[in-house]
Amino acid sequence: MKAVHSVSDLVAAGLMTAEAGKAVETVAERYAVALTPYLRDQLQGRTPDDPLYAQYVPSPAEAYATPEELADPIGDVARSPVKGIVHRYPDRVLLKPLHACAVYCRFCFRREMVGPGGEALSGDELDAALTYIRDNPSVWEVVVTGGDPFLLSPRRLRTITQALSAMPQVGVVRLHTRIPAADPGRVTDELIAALTAPDLATWVAVHINHADELTAEVRAALARLVEAGIPLLGQTVLLKGVNDNPAALEALFRGLVRNRVKPYYLHHPDLAAGTSHFRGTLAEGQALVKSLRGRVSGLCQPTYVLDIPGGHGKAPAAPAWIQETDEAGVYSVTDFTGQTHRYRG
Repeated sequence: MKAVHSVSDLVAAGLMTAEAGKAVETVAERYAVALTPYLRDQLQGRTPDDPLYAQYVPSPAEAYATPEELADPIGDVARSPVKGIVHRYPDRVLLKPLHACAVYCRFCFRREMVGPGGEALSGDELDAALTYIRDNPSVWEVVVTGGDPFLLSPRRLRTITQALSAMPQVGVVRLHTRIPAADPGRVTDELIAALTAPDLATWVAVHINHADELTAEVRAALARLVEAGIPLLGQTVLLKGVNDNPAALEALFRGLVRNRVKPYYLHHPDLAAGTSHFRGTLAEGQALVKSLRGRVSGLCQPTYVLDIPGGHGKAPAAPAWIQETDEAGVYSVTDFTGQTHRYRG
């Protein structure tokens, strides 16, 4: 089956009616649409309120932006000293070699920047970005993102990992990708081999938001990465109507851990234009995170984070379990059942 790249493709694939297609035409003109053949098959028979369908198929709600929403919600542009580099923290940088993805998530925080034909770094631009990293001795970790770096050819990926491995200060490369869940057949032995290089620890962060995404094909792709010696982290966005309940998060995080993916971050949705229908409140997110403490083990607990608008980095958004009391040196500690206990220390 063919990939989906337009509203007309969605209609032809039976994923929406012609009438529904007309309702999202203006949305699709502004924000990219794409489904891999794998996901096109997975979405057959699903409806707009389904947790997978809602992540990938445009909705009329995306046409509405709220006053606080931003074109660049986490401040990539303000922290970009060289094309393709975002330098927000002293010891790590983002390297964005391309702005294209195999699929376009409807809640994406870079939705104003990515799309079909999304600008990729030329050879000279990639060299300049790598030179910036090489010339900054404080950079210990390089996060390769985009766009989706797993769309790069193995040759181009190998160029990046080999260049980073030659920089004595760089110890870790971390690649962020949606491909294992969106196009698992693309995770080939050749691609996996391109991810590693001597004297460089390679980690892969996989974006998965719902347990239904952990199909046999996806589990096999994750296993290929793990069995090649690459540790996996899980990136999840807390999305209203998709995973914003304790049972959904429990099933997801247990599923990830069972497939040797450590839940890493649970992101509060960023203030991207046209995504307010996916955002709950921080208080709701904190209550959900608190409910997980007694439901799943520590292996299944990600860090709930808020990316501060303007490029100021991530802040832990977890609920407070320990609070000071009016008595000096005495704290009130809440356990996983909700009971409080007095602690001096």
